[in-house]
Amino acid sequence: MKKGLIAIIALVVVGIIIYSSVKGFYNKAVGMEENVSKAWGNVQTSYQRRNDLIGNLVKTVQGAADFERTTLTQVIEARAKATQVTIDPANITPEQLAAFNQAQGGLSSALSRLLVTVERYPDLKANQNFLKLQDELTSTENTIQTARTRFNEAIEPYNNHVRTFPNNLFAGWFGFAPKPYFDSEPGAEKPVDVNFDFK
Repeated sequence: MKKGLIAIIALVVVGIIIYSSVKGFYNKAVGMEENVSKAWGNVQTSYQRRNDLIGNLVKTVQGAADFERTTLTQVIEARAKATQVTIDPANITPEQLAAFNQAQGGLSSALSRLLVTVERYPDLKANQNFLKLQDELTSTENTIQTARTRFNEAIEPYNNHVRTFPNNLFAGWFGFAPKPYFDSEPGAEKPVDVNFDFK
């Protein structure tokens, strides 16, 4: 009788320990995943701000009657492509991040070409609205870089949590998969240079 009672108590204790471990893992993983989602939201907000500024910049440049239409068209098309790539941070994959990064990189390149072309247009270079938009773009590029860094900083503890033993067993049960880091293309870590000397 005593042995049976001891066995039952031991099973209950083991059950409580397992329950507490699984609950602790799950709740911590959920919290960390929320941090990743929040960090990704900040990345998207920063890029959206840049897209809005580029839209305003394009409108300002379109006011120059003889401005090169090909350059403008490239920016408009690259901006449209960049806004079409959407990512669900809960199910983010390396392929999705690569597509997002490629689209944003294409927009950065088109924007750089546009800003270089503006050098040939003295009226645009003196346009106060244009100058203000350039300053805001510079600030936004810095914000984007910070947001991407913070996204990666949110990914690291989450990945460590779901990949270490025995958490990796629980992660499989509950569908918590490691998430990819935001890896930039070579040279993409530098913000677009929109500071031009208009002297």
